[in-house]
Amino acid sequence: MNQANSRVKLGVLLPTRGILLGDEPPNSAETVLDLACQAEAAGLDSVWVGDSLTAKPRLEPLTALAAVAAVTQRVRLGTAVLLAALRQPVLLAQTMATVDLISKGRLVVAAGVGGAFNEDQRREWQAAGIDHRRRVSRLEEIVQIVRELGAGRQATFSGKHFQLDQVEIGPNPARPGGTPVLLACHWRAKAREAQFLRAARFGDGIISISDTPEEYKQVVEQVSSMTADLGRDPSQLEKVFYLTVNMTEDTKQAEAEAGKFLTRYYGADIWGSRWGPFGGSERVSQRMSEYVEAGADTLILRFASFQPQRQLELFLDRVAPAFM
Repeated sequence: MNQANSRVKLGVLLPTRGILLGDEPPNSAETVLDLACQAEAAGLDSVWVGDSLTAKPRLEPLTALAAVAAVTQRVRLGTAVLLAALRQPVLLAQTMATVDLISKGRLVVAAGVGGAFNEDQRREWQAAGIDHRRRVSRLEEIVQIVRELGAGRQATFSGKHFQLDQVEIGPNPARPGGTPVLLACHWRAKAREAQFLRAARFGDGIISISDTPEEYKQVVEQVSSMTADLGRDPSQLEKVFYLTVNMTEDTKQAEAEAGKFLTRYYGADIWGSRWGPFGGSERVSQRMSEYVEAGADTLILRFASFQPQRQLELFLDRVAPAFM
């Protein structure tokens, strides 16, 4: 076993959107709950859910994680990523605190600015009554507010979007400091320096989805440097990478299914070769190792497949043992 691999925590994305992409509509969320239980039983560190309101419909993430919390005991419960700017911060803080209490302190919230790159995404912000052009400043204010309220502190805040005067919520945090908040950082983002600084100032870690291993290494280094410059300890940051794979051994079959899945998922093939690898455990293991070497201490695997149960079984049998 590669020594670097032994330090990585493994998580899987639960198909809260995937269950809506099949030819038949789902009649329950049992697949999501069953996969979470299977991941926990196999010794994985975490399970995660994505977020979208109307652009990419799915189960509401924090509600889904509350249900997962009720059927699991140990596995961490994460959002990858929460579009926090779609939400009102006091209500969001209360919801987070509730899920964290139900799970006995297992919630991790990874949050991002969210996109407005196509009409569906712009309509999503409109449906929530939010100007998509103000989503960055909304996110920064929301993160500050939920961190205060989620830590059990009284919040007084004056910003562009939100005004709070001595606001308190319950329940009390399930652990000191409240729920960890990870912030999305991407090397290719137009405003990457602002992303990095936001994570260094307000985050308990970072999460990336589209970077190559070489790019991700630079993200980790720059955020760590900025964090140290602000007088915070960069070694305390959780560094997460979210990897999309298909474990089918036949590469052509894997690529075909992944392509169909991702096109349904996003409505277009938006990142091309930045997804993957598709096909074969050795390819997946190698790519995972590259991100570990680049600085990731947590890897989230999303299966680009209409058979998530089979994909998880392949992953647990052929890949995960070398990293645990």
